[in-house]
Amino acid sequence: MIGLDTNLLARYFVEEADADASTQAQRQAARELIESGQDLFLPKTVALELEWVLRGYYGFVAEQVLQVMEQVLQHPSLQLEDRPSLEQAVEGLRSGLDFADALHHASCRDCEAIASFDDRGFARRIRQLNLSPRVLVPS
Repeated sequence: MIGLDTNLLARYFVEEADADASTQAQRQAARELIESGQDLFLPKTVALELEWVLRGYYGFVAEQVLQVMEQVLQHPSLQLEDRPSLEQAVEGLRSGLDFADALHHASCRDCEAIASFDDRGFARRIRQLNLSPRVLVPS
């Protein structure tokens, strides 16, 4: 099994109109590897970084990120670390959560609560969605 890094997935999923020859060669190599049918491993940290790169570097909007994450979840050769957390995080993104917050929340699903000072975003949105575990804001 081969583990994948974020940059390889970014080359696979992002079509850059003004890509130089090196980038085009990397895109082709990524395509060949990911579509080879061999077992590939995706750490959840790479999924987290991929979302950040798509949104922060390439300017993808939430719907575009969701499309990529759905392709990742459905790819037959990708073995995902902690698939249940990644699936829950994608659902969280679909519900309006920040993907990183959604993945943190999903990864803590066996906890009674999560402590965070992010009351305006993370904690409030978890309360609005009535998700468990709850997010408590220490005072």
